[in-house]
Amino acid sequence: MHVPHAIDMSDVSPPASSPAVRKTMQGNRSRDTKPELAVRRMLRGAGFPGYRIHWRIDDSEGRYICRPDICYPGRKIAIFVHGCFWHRCPNCKPSMPKTNVEYWRPKFERNVERDRSKHERLVNLGWDVRTIWECELENVDAKSMMNKD
Repeated sequence: MHVPHAIDMSDVSPPASSPAVRKTMQGNRSRDTKPELAVRRMLRGAGFPGYRIHWRIDDSEGRYICRPDICYPGRKIAIFVHGCFWHRCPNCKPSMPKTNVEYWRPKFERNVERDRSKHERLVNLGWDVRTIWECELENVDAKSMMNKD
């Protein structure tokens, strides 16, 4: 007999407040975003090709940790290109949506906690983790970013 799992209502998306909002939300991508493509172009242009896109990283027991946006497995470098809105940039501090705050606040908190957990787990496995924020793209220098110690 199948027993359904309890549904956490904060995981259920509320209806869009307008057709325009719905169209905008449907257009959000999880991979190959404009900022991510810009970072990949910058890395190639600076002489750092050979990265892997969304390379699966597991822990020492084979359990899934994450898939960084850009990864250099041989160098153990994981690069995350974070959108300021979704990942709650500490630099530009995006505003909270005005509608459905009871949905958005826990969603953003989960995103931030998941980012923190991935970072910590990767560092504990010996990975060098770099996070590039969307608002900082113009100031990122590929050579200095790749030569960090």
